[in-house]
Amino acid sequence: METHSFQPLLFGGDINVYSVARAFHEAYGVKSIAFGKFAATFPCAFSSIIDYRPCLENEDADAFLKNVTDVAREVAPKTVLVIGCGDSYVKLAAHLKDKFPENVKCNYISGEMLDQLTDKEQFYALCDRYGIDHPTTFVYDQEMGHDFKPPFGAPYIAKPADGVAYWATGHRELKKVYLCDTWEELLSALDEVYAAGYPGKMILQEFIPGDDTYMRVLTNYSDQHGKVKLMCLGHVLLEEHSPHGIGNHAVIITEHQQELCDKIRGMLEDLGYVGFSNFDIKLDPRDGKYKAFEINCRQGRSNYYVTGSGHNIATYLVGDLIEGKDLPLTVVKNQSLWRMIPRVLAYEFIPKNYHPQMKALIRAGADHHSMEYRPDYTLGRVLRVWKNHIGNIHRFRQYCKKPQN
Repeated sequence: METHSFQPLLFGGDINVYSVARAFHEAYGVKSIAFGKFAATFPCAFSSIIDYRPCLENEDADAFLKNVTDVAREVAPKTVLVIGCGDSYVKLAAHLKDKFPENVKCNYISGEMLDQLTDKEQFYALCDRYGIDHPTTFVYDQEMGHDFKPPFGAPYIAKPADGVAYWATGHRELKKVYLCDTWEELLSALDEVYAAGYPGKMILQEFIPGDDTYMRVLTNYSDQHGKVKLMCLGHVLLEEHSPHGIGNHAVIITEHQQELCDKIRGMLEDLGYVGFSNFDIKLDPRDGKYKAFEINCRQGRSNYYVTGSGHNIATYLVGDLIEGKDLPLTVVKNQSLWRMIPRVLAYEFIPKNYHPQMKALIRAGADHHSMEYRPDYTLGRVLRVWKNHIGNIHRFRQYCKKPQN
């Protein structure tokens, strides 16, 4: 394997981590080090492209800093590239980056800006400032009890303003997003959230109609000088619908929408944003506007849809931080298909009017699955990938409704 002057250091244990590690391995043949909370976590454990190291205290600031420092010492004089693959890890990196050893680099905004952007109440205020549409929103505080009235009717969307504090409660029975068909369901959801110990505010929004195919995801990379260098818009064709996976992308086709990209780029550059950013967006069929739900200050868990489109995300990080290149702005226009599920399942749950486009991309070789990576195939890993396929078939047929057409 070729020797490089840098060492990717990833934090997390999910498909986000594996996709980033795969991007580095594809581009440079380098093996990433990854710290996850649990041992034997698929898809990162049992991988030949990842040196996976369990650390139960991984989300603790002292443990996080120790892991970064230890790896920096271990691989010196190489430069360590720290990449958070979950909100809690990004927050730790942003707040602790000034304490990292000299041979460590990461491209994250300040902790102060991160806290502002990941607080959905403040994020929507920024959207208003920069002319970015978003759903009609009501900010709920626990002190309001049941005595409040949002400026829209049912159905209601309810989600935490502070996602990190929300999951820090440790109550995994909580939902990522609550869709409440009635007022009574909304009150019950709020009571459940605060009974679990969540201390923050809740974001209540009008429900934007439309199935999964109205969803979009926009992934960007801004260099260390705050200039956007990559924008890749994904048209979501299918999401997960299981209780803990709801909203996670399952199938994406890349598409191009310049006006939307221009608005997002304007906000990012005016803020001086650096690093990866990921926007969840929905096309509102009532007025034809793209409406932003949130920003993730990192690459999303479906980030391989960008690499699979021919724009490897690792090359942007290395080109910027290691090679010091002034990269040109790329707004992805070519189409490619990304999925986290078997093809048979994609055809079963995606409306038929998208099937010809999907088949054409498959025939053209522009079809990618994050975990189907031949250089990482061993018998044990192939069996685990197939086990994941079978699990997805079971979950989708249990929780997902088949399209009408």
